[in-house]
Amino acid sequence: MAKSSADDLELRRACEVAIEATKQKVVLSIRVAKSRGIWGKSGKVGKGQMAKPRVLAISTKEKVQQTKAFLHVLKYSNGGVLEPAKLYKLKHLSKVEVLTNDPSGCTFMLGFDNLRSQSVAPPQWTMRNIDDRNRLLLYILNICKDVLGRLPKVVGIDVVEMALWAKENTPAVPKKQNIQDGRSTDVVAESDMKVTVEKELVSQAEEEDMEALLGVYVMGIGEAEAFSERLKRELQALEAANVHAILESEPLVDEVLQGLEAATICVDDMDEWLGIFNVKLRHMREDIESIETRNNQLEMQSVNNKALIEELDKLLERLRIPSEYAACLTGGSFDEARMLQNIEACEWLTGALRSLEAPSLDPSYASIRAVREKRAELDKLKTTFVRRASEFLRNYFASLVDFMISDKSYFSQRGQLKRPDHADLRFKCRTYARLLQHLKSLDKNCLGPLRKAYCSSLNLLLRREAREFANELRASTKASRNPTVWLEGSTGSNQNVNNADTSTVSEAYAKMLTIFIPLLVDESSFFSHFMCFGVSALAPPGSPANGDKSNDDDLGIMDIDDNDNNKSISELGALNESLRDLLDGIQEDFYAVVDWAYKIDPLRCISMHGITERYISGQKADAAGYVRLLLDALEERITAQFTRFVDEACHQIERNERNVRQMGVLSYIPRFATLATRMEQYIQGQSRDLVDQAYIKFIGVMFATLDKIAQTDPKYADIILLENYAAFQNSLYDLANVVPTLAKFYHQASESYEQACTRHISVIIYYQFERLFQFARRIEDLMYTITPEEIPFQLGLSKMDLRKVVKSSLSGVDKHIGAMYKKLQKNLTSEELLPSLWDKCKKEYLDKYDSFAQLVAKIYPTETIPSVTEIRDLLATM
Repeated sequence: MAKSSADDLELRRACEVAIEATKQKVVLSIRVAKSRGIWGKSGKVGKGQMAKPRVLAISTKEKVQQTKAFLHVLKYSNGGVLEPAKLYKLKHLSKVEVLTNDPSGCTFMLGFDNLRSQSVAPPQWTMRNIDDRNRLLLYILNICKDVLGRLPKVVGIDVVEMALWAKENTPAVPKKQNIQDGRSTDVVAESDMKVTVEKELVSQAEEEDMEALLGVYVMGIGEAEAFSERLKRELQALEAANVHAILESEPLVDEVLQGLEAATICVDDMDEWLGIFNVKLRHMREDIESIETRNNQLEMQSVNNKALIEELDKLLERLRIPSEYAACLTGGSFDEARMLQNIEACEWLTGALRSLEAPSLDPSYASIRAVREKRAELDKLKTTFVRRASEFLRNYFASLVDFMISDKSYFSQRGQLKRPDHADLRFKCRTYARLLQHLKSLDKNCLGPLRKAYCSSLNLLLRREAREFANELRASTKASRNPTVWLEGSTGSNQNVNNADTSTVSEAYAKMLTIFIPLLVDESSFFSHFMCFGVSALAPPGSPANGDKSNDDDLGIMDIDDNDNNKSISELGALNESLRDLLDGIQEDFYAVVDWAYKIDPLRCISMHGITERYISGQKADAAGYVRLLLDALEERITAQFTRFVDEACHQIERNERNVRQMGVLSYIPRFATLATRMEQYIQGQSRDLVDQAYIKFIGVMFATLDKIAQTDPKYADIILLENYAAFQNSLYDLANVVPTLAKFYHQASESYEQACTRHISVIIYYQFERLFQFARRIEDLMYTITPEEIPFQLGLSKMDLRKVVKSSLSGVDKHIGAMYKKLQKNLTSEELLPSLWDKCKKEYLDKYDSFAQLVAKIYPTETIPSVTEIRDLLATM
């Protein structure tokens, strides 16, 4: 017999590939032929209906609580590859019908109760042989019974016949396999059997009984009716025998009833006894519970008493004041040798006070009289200690400073500049830094008077050091005093003024800042740390206090409250007020140095301004806030002094206009160039704005004064303007190339110079050739109202008038041009300007004559005058 397609492993793998996306497992696959038919009709294939090859595949999908079964119908694509065509859920299978009109018995139909239209003819499936049919249908029925718990209706096939077929085709030793829902199924390997049966339709015992029954009767297959009648008769006989046996067993029934009655009496007695025992047991249980309750209460009371004793011992330990600490807090010495004991006493006192406050102390203890009395005693100890320590520190600060002030070796002396050194002072103060930390934690209000006392004492020392240093600095600096008169008109214009070297003045000021600004920053930072301010007190970048980890500002202590990073506005305000008390008054000595430098050389204000700006840009820390205010005040003082110098110089310029008559270049023009050159040499850092503002004010006053002087004599106004503007440009040419502010005024002077030249040249030209160019102007005016042909007929513009004007103006034109040159030369004091002015004059005259010649050619075409070329050649020879 040919091998069944159900055993074809290639077919099964092809089916698994086709339904791979569903994640289902194929348990059986078999080839069938599909055709159409209706229930109860002939299944023969009619005309136009061809059987189509299909593959039926049974698959399962296991979940947590159940297993689902599916029937896939697969068809072959054009490429011969299986692809899904139809999917049925076996839980909806309601009917399996084997068609009786097919003699081979290999055709069947499957009915599903979830089809949308039951009127549509279901497909008919035809197998190759009976074995394939039985194998498929038996597999379907087994899955329906085991997985779904029910069987579909089977029509046209004998169940007993299928069971016998399954028994014949089932191997003797099946393999057991458990599925997820707990059922045990018989699964046989494909290589050992041809049919897989999950469970038999008829049990083994039932099958044996049926075989024995059938063996008793030897009948043909056509004697079914006789066999049925015989079974009925035997059933009736059995029922009659059972009734007769019941009637004959009455004595036995009575005996059984008597036994039951006796047993009932015994049961009632036993129930009564059990009730009595239950009552006694209940009483015993109640007594036991009462005893256990009392025992539990006694045990809990014992535990609570023990815990209470322990807690009271801890509380008493908190409330105990060690005698050595009490003696130290109330009357101990504050010498350096005793500071360790004082610090230990402070730490104990701080811890004791905190232990009597929430959350360290339970709120229920707060109202205990012993706790309240002990807290009052600790507060008294705190008050006494804070008062004693504050009084000692105030006296200690004053004594330290008094000792340093009384020793003259600490300060600068004649011939010797002494750099202030506070290392010893800070070392002694650091001895009590930890004490101040504890005082702050005990009573914050006590730090206010201490800070004032420290600031007052140290302020005296700092002012004395600054005063002595500034005095000796001024006395040791050798510099010639330069006069402040730069632009006064009484001195000669060629006088060489202010050539003395005054660089030592700026160096002295820079030295003053170099010595004292870092000192003040260090003192501010040390004060902020030492007096426990809660703000950052770092020194500015680049200063020694920031670059050296071992500087004096590092107190080497930790903040008790660990709140260094919490800057408060109130703390910062208090720090600024204290720094003002610490450093107030020291600015007067800096002012004295600035005023001294101004008296020697006012221009040194520029370099001092740059030096001050450099220090201002370096002060960034909060503790150096007042130092920045000091530098700002210094900068304002320097700016005010320089402004004073600028104002005085402007007054010197304005005094030039009081002279009766001034010709040539004014004295302040070349002097300003010398002044500007010196100012540029002194510029440092951010001083450019200060100098530029001075340039703007200087030059504004210079130009305004120049205009006023020129207006006093209008006849020579243009000569004065052009000479002075030319001198301004010549003297500032080099500086204007590098200073944008001066370049702007340079261009302004250039424009004014050109305008003055144009006006002056026009006056000279009209003075010599007034009739000629007046005649041309009259012609130009009339051309706006009448035609050019009518002009020769106007009064005073006839051809005869033209000949007279030309004869009087152009006869001996060389003499007129020579007179024009002499007049230009006569009033000009700057000889170097004459060549350029004469060139401008010749060009202007030639342009005007060219315009006149064009008018004559247009209005008087028949008249002849000297050509432009002749005049140009004549001017070239002059």
